[in-house]
Amino acid sequence: METPNARTSRWRRLLPRSRGRWAAGIAALVVLAGAGTWTAVADDSAPAVHRQDRMMRVDGVSVDTSYFTTGGTERRPAVLIGHGFGGSKAETREQAEQLAADGYAVMTWSARGFGRSGGKISLNAPDGEVRDVSRLIDWLAARPEVQLDSKGDPRVGITGASYGGAVSLLAAGYDKRVDAIAPEITYWNLADALFPDGVFKKLWAGIFVTTGGGCENFEKQLCDMYERVAVSGKPDAAARDLLTERSPSAVADRIKVPALIVQGQTDSLFPLGQADAMAKAIKANGAPVSVDWIAGGHDGGDRETGRVHKRVGDWFDRYLKQDEGAATGPAFRVTRTGGIDSTDGAALTRGADGDTYPGLRSGQESVRLEGGEQKFSNPAGANPPAISAVPGVGGGLAQLSTFGVGLSIDFPGQYARFDSAPLTASRRITGSPAVRVNVKAGQGDAVLFGKVYDVSPDGKQQVLPSQLVAPYRITPEQQGKPLELTLPAVDHELDSGHRLRLVLAATDLGYASPAAPTTYTVSLDGPLSLPTAPGLKTASAALPWWTWGLPAAAVVIAAILLLSTRRRTATPAPDPALADVPLQITGLSKKYAKSADRYAVKELSFRVEKGQVLGLLGPNGAGKTTTLRMLMGLITPDDGEIRVFGRAIRPGAPVLSRVGSFVEGAGFLPHLSGRANLELYWQATGRPAEDSHIEEALEIAGLGDALARAVRTYSQGMRQRLAIAQAMLGMPDLLILDEPTNGLDPPQIREMRDVMIRYAAGGRTVIVSSHLLSEVEQSCTHLVVMDRGRLVQAGPVAEITGSGDMVLVTSAEEISEPLVEKIAALAGIGSAVRTDDAHGLLVRLDGATSPQLVTELVRLDVPLTGVGPHRRLEDAFLTLISGGSA
Repeated sequence: METPNARTSRWRRLLPRSRGRWAAGIAALVVLAGAGTWTAVADDSAPAVHRQDRMMRVDGVSVDTSYFTTGGTERRPAVLIGHGFGGSKAETREQAEQLAADGYAVMTWSARGFGRSGGKISLNAPDGEVRDVSRLIDWLAARPEVQLDSKGDPRVGITGASYGGAVSLLAAGYDKRVDAIAPEITYWNLADALFPDGVFKKLWAGIFVTTGGGCENFEKQLCDMYERVAVSGKPDAAARDLLTERSPSAVADRIKVPALIVQGQTDSLFPLGQADAMAKAIKANGAPVSVDWIAGGHDGGDRETGRVHKRVGDWFDRYLKQDEGAATGPAFRVTRTGGIDSTDGAALTRGADGDTYPGLRSGQESVRLEGGEQKFSNPAGANPPAISAVPGVGGGLAQLSTFGVGLSIDFPGQYARFDSAPLTASRRITGSPAVRVNVKAGQGDAVLFGKVYDVSPDGKQQVLPSQLVAPYRITPEQQGKPLELTLPAVDHELDSGHRLRLVLAATDLGYASPAAPTTYTVSLDGPLSLPTAPGLKTASAALPWWTWGLPAAAVVIAAILLLSTRRRTATPAPDPALADVPLQITGLSKKYAKSADRYAVKELSFRVEKGQVLGLLGPNGAGKTTTLRMLMGLITPDDGEIRVFGRAIRPGAPVLSRVGSFVEGAGFLPHLSGRANLELYWQATGRPAEDSHIEEALEIAGLGDALARAVRTYSQGMRQRLAIAQAMLGMPDLLILDEPTNGLDPPQIREMRDVMIRYAAGGRTVIVSSHLLSEVEQSCTHLVVMDRGRLVQAGPVAEITGSGDMVLVTSAEEISEPLVEKIAALAGIGSAVRTDDAHGLLVRLDGATSPQLVTELVRLDVPLTGVGPHRRLEDAFLTLISGGSA
């Protein structure tokens, strides 16, 4: 029988093993006495996972760790999971428990300077955070349940997002015992990320320092470097060298293990170019590489956590467990819609993929731009700056660009503009556009910011994809001669009739520009080159089960309804005092199947009033769907009571006719029109046609002319809205929606939010269960937060978040009292109060929006480092369930 060592992949056999370091590492790693505790974590469908919390001493620094296994002494591969910057090991717990349940020994830890760990932040220095990882690998090598490739050499993979993603790459370069990696939304060269083309990314750098607890929490040379660059506004060679030596690119030739690279499309911190560089370098070393562009990133959006974690698990199954049958996915995938099919809950692939990674310049097509030589100014002090991405606003701006809403601001006289003719056919950009230009500056370097807009046919709307810009520092030696500028990498669909607009601006809020006023002259030296990645294939969804199963299901449902009608038993008498209360739940409990003492829902009580949009929140396994199924009469509670308008809920209860629901997903006949499907559904209820209020439901759902088309032609968002319209037939007084935004892209999510708000505006009530906290915060008036089947908190959104209209502004300089008074006097501002350190300002919005506030602060020359909610729903939620990180 082949031994595990014999099955080791050829990439591992090429690597020499580190043995002497193992003994030295064990000696350097001392476990603090009494620091370990075991906690059991279990669910119905997986083996019980045990967690051991242990404070370890690594080279004199305390490192807070957790170790997850399913018990037993059988040998298994190990996985290390790093956390994001500003977080701690707590944010990786869910993934760790899942991987442990899947047969791995999993270790998480809080990096130096974060959580309960000691030490200073050294930004993944080789002799700091990277060495810590090697010591953790030493510890794993001594565990009897961890699979070894040789003495002191465990079979180990590393994954993590952002900061944790970078340390996975670095560990693979410095420690040859690492066997596979899966870095997410991270950097390849930190100097290139924070000083792109020699331009200082001041806003993100400031947020880095603030999130790390202030400059004093960093290693001294890093703090000195930041303060030096922040004052000068221009990175020097020493700063670049310091960050480069702590970057994965410094050990590019040593990273020779299978790598799954996940990068975000809405990410102005670590854009797609960082993933492109790491993919090419690792592939050049002969290792397998897959690249996955997800919808979200550091600027917000859907991080596709469930799908990504599954793919990471599959990746490790293939390269750690040596499972030849494990599907690792395509060499390249880019998310375009993605999500879950609303009709049957099955996974719906709405991405595009290819057998090879195309890079950022594949399938070039040229588009001619019009516009002669143009002159514009760099204003004194570089103020007011143009606005694109604004880190700290909660990711809203990057997402609004996908809604078709353009929030980018370019000030007159500070930019050059070049337009294309209207496109005669739609096309998709996948990668980095490029253009050749001539640039001259009145004096010194020219610092420009390039962006490509998607302009509507009437010219009234211009959208900046993902709010991304590319900075350029053009030295006097480069001026006056053709120079190719690479623009931000995106995946963006351009509709027929739209135009492309290239803008080169003198300033940008996120970056430092020269303070001295000067004039720039720019002219084109060729067309705009667009990458199209022609080898990609957009997968279509498989035919859903309802295309063949709905007729049979209808018969079964009819039989169930008939039987339930015959079996109705006497229900409790109506409660007149609750006749106008849409929902009251009292002491509701439901045990797991075949369990005497484990509860899916336990002693749950809350009340919902007319006109409310109530969000039902909780982590996976909190009991939300079980509660909704009991409310619908689909399952029977073990204890407690549910009353809708004063009447107790039982299967088939007449009061359920006042309840509309979207819980499991609706099935539609694909060959019929949307309207025909709804009419057929209503006929099946046996109720009079005039009671359907179909026109009113359709007006709220906003499907328009699409109603006359066959459902098979519908987009995911249209099918979802049709399903909601079906739930609204009869205009029920209580509408229940379970994850109504699953599978929708951002514009569709916004439309669904509007549907819910319009429906409740007529005095009706909506209950919505969703994992999208930002959407819940915008659409819901009240919240019920559950965790492990119990009520954690219930009340208005503003009460739970602390204040729904408070915004925290942070500044690189102290904010004076006269300036505070000016801000407080602005239209739409209720109040403005300085924080204790005078570098922050708590602003209460009274009509104004965050983007409007940003514009006013820029006008007042406030050197912003961050703008965001004082306390977001996400913060409140994580605090309530005790599962988040700082």
